[in-house]
Amino acid sequence: MRRPIERAIPPPASHATEAEDRWSSARLDESARYCRELTRQEAKNFYWGFIALPKPQRTAIYALYSFAREVDDAVDLANGTTDFGMLKPHRDRLDRCVAGDVNDPIMHLLSYAMEQYQIPREEVEALIDGVAMDLTVKRYETWDDFRNYSRLVASAVGRMCVRVFGYSNDVALEYADELGVAMQLANMLRDVREDYSRDRVYLPAEDLRRHGVSEQTIAAGIDCPEWEHLVHFEVERARECFARGSLVTRYIPRRASACVLTMAGIYQAILEVIDNDPAIPLRERISLSSKQKLTVMARSWARAI
Repeated sequence: MRRPIERAIPPPASHATEAEDRWSSARLDESARYCRELTRQEAKNFYWGFIALPKPQRTAIYALYSFAREVDDAVDLANGTTDFGMLKPHRDRLDRCVAGDVNDPIMHLLSYAMEQYQIPREEVEALIDGVAMDLTVKRYETWDDFRNYSRLVASAVGRMCVRVFGYSNDVALEYADELGVAMQLANMLRDVREDYSRDRVYLPAEDLRRHGVSEQTIAAGIDCPEWEHLVHFEVERARECFARGSLVTRYIPRRASACVLTMAGIYQAILEVIDNDPAIPLRERISLSSKQKLTVMARSWARAI
């Protein structure tokens, strides 16, 4: 899990007046600049995919990412508290956003994106509900439990993105769900030690038991055959999810496909690093170089075309 940034809810947009058209070019440009800069700084992997999109879609995705990042950070900065009230300001912001009362750049741009691309409020709420689970749910007993969590924190975002991209068949939303689970699983494997430091173990307990791995193995960073078998098992499971989820590209435009394939490709490349050396997640947080990401992006463009 990435390190959270201590960031207050954004300041009101300087142009915000009731008399002014809230969708004026000046206000939208100002809000877009704020969200673009936040995304550029924080979305180290996703940003490489976003740049493939046409500007209107890219701008909407910046709004989705910025809101998701702030909600996620609110919980990561909680220092062990289980107070659901810390997410109330963000739920209140969503209420105002849906009502058209937008007074900060992120919610201003998100409100525009929700209206333009018919993003259901329920999908934004699902994201908040998923993040809220991290306040009280520290362990997952089964793979289905982990999938249900992933469908909230990741698949809901995938669905919103597909709505921004445009799609030719509703099955695209189902494949977006699967791709979200795949990316969350890859993210979990990459960040297993960092998550443990926050007293979170996302690896299903039934998988730990099946492969003879205890939480002490994670805590001590002990590489052993049992751990390697577990990692190979989860990597293969992630590959299967990626294979199914990537079918979404059959139902969205080519440039959106390049975006999706780039983001998925970066996480698949991280999975390959982990599969080749299962001990890496016990030692460090894995990241790809800019050169490696450029290679993934070039291949993704070629596949999309």
